[in-house]
Amino acid sequence: MLLVPGFKRLPLLPLAAAAPRRFFNTPFAQAWGGGGRSSIGSGANRVPPVNTIVMFVPQASVYVVERFGKFHKILEPGLAILIPFIDRIKYVQSLKENAVEIPTQSAITHDNVTLEIDGVLYYRIEDAYKASYGVENAEFAVSQLAQTTMRAEIGQLTLDRTLAERTQLNHNIVNAINTAAFDWGIRCLRYEIRDVHPPENVVSSMHQQVSAERRKRAEILESEGQRQAAINVAEGRKQSLILESEAEKATQINIAQGEAESIKLKALASAEAIAEISNAIKTHGSSAQDAVSLSIAEKYIESFGKIAKEGTTVVVPSNVGDAAGMVTQLMAVFDSVKKTRSGGKSE
Repeated sequence: MLLVPGFKRLPLLPLAAAAPRRFFNTPFAQAWGGGGRSSIGSGANRVPPVNTIVMFVPQASVYVVERFGKFHKILEPGLAILIPFIDRIKYVQSLKENAVEIPTQSAITHDNVTLEIDGVLYYRIEDAYKASYGVENAEFAVSQLAQTTMRAEIGQLTLDRTLAERTQLNHNIVNAINTAAFDWGIRCLRYEIRDVHPPENVVSSMHQQVSAERRKRAEILESEGQRQAAINVAEGRKQSLILESEAEKATQINIAQGEAESIKLKALASAEAIAEISNAIKTHGSSAQDAVSLSIAEKYIESFGKIAKEGTTVVVPSNVGDAAGMVTQLMAVFDSVKKTRSGGKSE
């Protein structure tokens, strides 16, 4: 309490607390160096420090100093000396990366679908002078620019491309913001679309489309399975027929080889028999010829017996009963062939 003779007791603490506020709101305090503000970021409501001649600038921050109301210089982090009453810290800029939440907004796609979209913008101050004097409220300006750019970019895309090409959409928005915000000394690092909310009827149609697409794929897979099964069955039948034909071929070849071998053996046996008969005829003379005549007669009679068994109509010579005459004729033919061959050999 403060005691003054003839006056009531006055509280000291409220006076002490109110004095700085009253001081910093006076023209004297503003001329000394206070009364400015930070233009962006979390320090937008923070009052720049008062000029105390010796200043310590924090890391990742810069002070914009005015002299006689005109821009003078920018104080980098570290120790700085200012002239009292003349130099004034007007703005405090943070060089850290800042995140700004972009509120939900409506955007219309190229195929006339209304979307509710929100996002997050990440930016950083590159030029403190432009950020202080190029725009009144850089954070508000960047936020509005992000919203308008996002609406413009979405208006060029269909709904399907908007949902599928979010990365490319974010990249296009960042490029557009950097182009427009260059004069503000701000660089947009990245933009992320957080949520996309299509209308309920569009969501329902998308679900139906997905269901139809899945049914289509299922039917295609089923038909492909049936087709492959039919191909496998046909291929199996083909292989079966090929194997059967190869087996038949091998059987026919074996039969032909067997018949050929049989014919060859029969021919060899006949040749050996003829050779034996020929040797016998040469050795025994007339007696051998009688034996040959008897054998021919037997075969003659046997052949006519087979003819009678195999058919009902038989064509026979007129002298079929004269077996001796037939044998005589056959022997005459045999002697003629023999003489012919002997004559040919002698020549």
